[in-house]
Amino acid sequence: MKKIILLILLSLHIVLSAQTKQDSTNKNTNYKKRVLENVEIDLLTSYYTQNGVNAAVTGGIGDESLDDFATNLVVSIPLNDDDVLTIDGTISAYTSASSSNLNPFSGASSGASSDYDDDDDDKKKAFVTTTNQDVTGTPWAASSGASKSDVWVSGTIGYSHSSDNRNNIYTAHVSFANEFDYTSFGAGLGYSRLFNQKNTEIGINASVYLDQWRPEYPTEIHTYVQYNGNLDGGFFSGVPILDQNGLPIDKLGTDVWNPVNMNLVNNNGRNTYSVSLSFSQILGKKTQISIFGDFVMQEGWLANPMQRVYFADKANYYIGNATDIPIYTSTENQRVFQLADDIERLPDTRMKIPVGLRFNQYINEFIVIRTYYRFYYDDWGIYSHTANIEIPVKLGMNFTIYPTYRYYTQTAADYFAPYETHLSTETYYTSDYDLSEFYSNQFGFGIKYTNILMKKHLGKIAVKNIDLHYNYYQRDSGFDAHIVSLGFKFVIE
Repeated sequence: MKKIILLILLSLHIVLSAQTKQDSTNKNTNYKKRVLENVEIDLLTSYYTQNGVNAAVTGGIGDESLDDFATNLVVSIPLNDDDVLTIDGTISAYTSASSSNLNPFSGASSGASSDYDDDDDDKKKAFVTTTNQDVTGTPWAASSGASKSDVWVSGTIGYSHSSDNRNNIYTAHVSFANEFDYTSFGAGLGYSRLFNQKNTEIGINASVYLDQWRPEYPTEIHTYVQYNGNLDGGFFSGVPILDQNGLPIDKLGTDVWNPVNMNLVNNNGRNTYSVSLSFSQILGKKTQISIFGDFVMQEGWLANPMQRVYFADKANYYIGNATDIPIYTSTENQRVFQLADDIERLPDTRMKIPVGLRFNQYINEFIVIRTYYRFYYDDWGIYSHTANIEIPVKLGMNFTIYPTYRYYTQTAADYFAPYETHLSTETYYTSDYDLSEFYSNQFGFGIKYTNILMKKHLGKIAVKNIDLHYNYYQRDSGFDAHIVSLGFKFVIE
């Protein structure tokens, strides 16, 4: 046994010695630089806050305030000279006034949680008549419902392989994302080719995302369907429903509230297929241009089941305090909520085609100008233009400041109309202002510290750069947002 072990060790020594000699010869005759020399870690944390008055969950009016804390971690690992593995993970925790109003009602003995419970005992209890005269709601304040906050998580594993001459790059990735009502799985492949002494690059990428809804509905819509139109079932038990004049209706009469469509989500899937093409050219020592385009096709349930729609040709009905009905669309209304006529309905297919151009110009050793333009079209009737400029300015060896500006404008989707404007005879409808006509401005400013020689170490970890950035975003509809982000890049030596 000892002889066998000794023979194996001797053979291994000969192989390793030969390999070392061959590697030394290769290094002397054909040195190949690694694609990535060391493990790199990117850590980005951000805070985002927004305000607006056109919440889609409450039918195009209402509080849009939202706060989000997010952290993103990207680890790039060189597997050998040619291959790199990338692990990308994000966790985002948010609170939202808009989504909280999936169930805007307070003071009810049967809350939203029981509305979503299909237990037979709960159904029997819901038919017991109680008195809930103090039930109120408003689109202008966050409710305390379970949908007020959530955590979104996502992860991507990517792999890239470069040919020996570094002119061919192959990539692949798989991804996963999840939040309380939605899960997404994705995968993609890519290829890039460099030629003309690496001054020219072309690329193609293809991706597919297979998503699943776990649909959540407005409380009144869900309860109505669940109890087959019984206005004393579930949440409605003992809760007065008011007409436009503030008078309680006879729930057994003919003039009663009812949604126009009893059919809810009938297809839990949403699939997205995309192909991207890119071309990049170095025009000279100081100029680079790139052109890109995408073709995206979506199919499945593309509407958001959480979002309400109100029709101009349907009578209005409310729950809450009658005195606030005349001021319903004002922020002064804090005690009454209008029952939805339906949820958002949109076509089950959508084609998107964005094309764009990047142009970067080196001015001198201190200033670079980076510009970007994109034109977008989809078959829902949206046309948009995006223009962006960034001007990095170096302040010595380590610091760079970079002001940015972005302008965006779009036309409205064919299926968009504001609150109480759609007609019940339409097939598709939404009051989501992301699909409306608008223009926006975004102003940003960042400062970046680059440790060129990476002198700052924590053990084997060196700080490569630190980046602090602020953006202010504003739409002409009154919507605005702020985002602050802080990023670090580390190298493990």
